[in-house]
Amino acid sequence: MDRPDTRAHLLFSALMAAVMVPVMTFVVTFVNIGFVPDFVFHWLKAFVIAYAVACPMIFFFAPAVRHFTTRLLQAHSGH
Repeated sequence: MDRPDTRAHLLFSALMAAVMVPVMTFVVTFVNIGFVPDFVFHWLKAFVIAYAVACPMIFFFAPAVRHFTTRLLQAHSGH
């Protein structure tokens, strides 16, 4: 796990989750319960759960999605 590319990918996964998860959990929490008095509690609870799921999901699936994206673009361009 100490290879530079693995560490970079782990950091990428953590940062991508840190960008996406707060926004998504805020929106979904608001849609589900509105701005209730304990909104922040519910939002933070959703954030912690979603972040714990999103980080490993990004870590494991991002390489395959990048590869699939490259193949789609190559097929579209005729290469």
